Amino acid sequence: MSTTTSRPSTTTVEREQDLVASIPTGLFVGGRWREAAGGGTVAVEDPATGAVLTRVADATPADGDAALAAAVAAADGWRRTPARERGEVLRRAFDLVTARAEDFALSMTLEMGKPLAEARGEVTYGAEFLRWFSEEAPRISGRYSQNPVGGSRLLTMKQPVGPVLAILPWNFPLAMGTRKIAPALAAGCTVVVKPATQTPLTTLLLARVLAEAGVPDGVVNVVTTTSTGEVMEPLIRDPRLRKLTFTGSTAVGRRLVEQSAQQLLRVSMELGGNAPFLVFDDADLDAAVAGAMLAKMRNSGEACTAANRFYVQRGIAREFSAAFAERMGELVVGRGTGEGVQVGPLIDARARDGVAQRVREAVAGGARVVVGGEPLAGDGYFYPPTVVQDVRAGARLLTEETFGPVAPVVVFDDEAEGLALANDSEYGLIGYAFTQGLDRGLRVAEALDTGMVGLNSGVVSNAAAPFGGVKASGFGREGGAEGIEEYLETKCVGFPLD
Repeated sequence: MSTTTSRPSTTTVEREQDLVASIPTGLFVGGRWREAAGGGTVAVEDPATGAVLTRVADATPADGDAALAAAVAAADGWRRTPARERGEVLRRAFDLVTARAEDFALSMTLEMGKPLAEARGEVTYGAEFLRWFSEEAPRISGRYSQNPVGGSRLLTMKQPVGPVLAILPWNFPLAMGTRKIAPALAAGCTVVVKPATQTPLTTLLLARVLAEAGVPDGVVNVVTTTSTGEVMEPLIRDPRLRKLTFTGSTAVGRRLVEQSAQQLLRVSMELGGNAPFLVFDDADLDAAVAGAMLAKMRNSGEACTAANRFYVQRGIAREFSAAFAERMGELVVGRGTGEGVQVGPLIDARARDGVAQRVREAVAGGARVVVGGEPLAGDGYFYPPTVVQDVRAGARLLTEETFGPVAPVVVFDDEAEGLALANDSEYGLIGYAFTQGLDRGLRVAEALDTGMVGLNSGVVSNAAAPFGGVKASGFGREGGAEGIEEYLETKCVGFPLD
């Protein structure tokens, strides 16, 4: 593993400062930028340095209520807007985000820490949801059928569910916004968006771009706040709200579902993951290692889809572990704007310290660190790519989601044991499996208790594919043809016909 500590050039610093200065820092309510009630603000930090980038509005419950009122006021006009027009607005937004790709990428790198190359990839991925759902909007349809016993006909139609509250995570600031906002707008819903406290700038920039694309006032509203529970809970319990969509931890998701029960809201939850990565002894070693790098190190491991538990069949375990550790050790760690940087900082000190503690616990229990294993000294919240072997069953490194660049490797003997280990988790978002056997691949894909499977692939996420999990990883799907259904209600009209 190598690190880069070079300071950015004067030109680079000026570019960063100019971008941050250009991004609105207020609340976006009813098509207007405004301060929080009382004028409160919150600092946005660069996790690579600990320095404050800027300050944004810190909303109060009154601000949240104003945002919901704006969404409600705009709801009827937006739902009556022809689907083709809604789609064209989203398509213009896609074009604008694509044209400003460098601004969005730099914004994410500064506030979240991911390397610029990876941030650019997120812009491509995130923008695609705008394009995909621009095409889905005019395809909303129903059906006409006969009553099987005769005498009447049935007309089935789809209608927007109503005002939506979308609560976003910090790890994919653009993509998590577009993955929720785009299908909601395509379906004819208005939205109140609450970005993560750590990463509001990208969402605020997106709100401005959506307004430039022609989204009417009040259709998209953005509320930034440090008092998430105090501001969001009244909205969740408000009868004017009809849909809640959340991406984040399972613990928070459970609380939100409880709150939503009072109003019987439509709810979709994309929650935690603890993805198993199975390598069978007939796998292509090079492909398995390459897939492991993608599945583990995307976003420096700060992803719900990140492979967290590596189960390797005994016949290939030594070769795989050696090659995997070598590749992990070669990664360049540093500030995301640095030349050649592949791994950025973790989001904050708490995240870094939590990862370090789990590794220390595993080592105390008999595990062996092959590469990495200690936080990096200096500014920022850096933890190196780490591979750990001989991790005992029950260690938190295996049982809990580790949001960081740590890969525990466990050896298994046969397919049944590997699957049992993979499924021994409360989570069920995604699983990965590498094998050259078609029969085995299909058996494993069917047997994994997850909502998604990467078969000989370290990446599954795609705007055209349904994203979501089972068990404690939540419910509902985002993306694909299924994604827009989360924002539509089905109505049946029966009428007599001789």
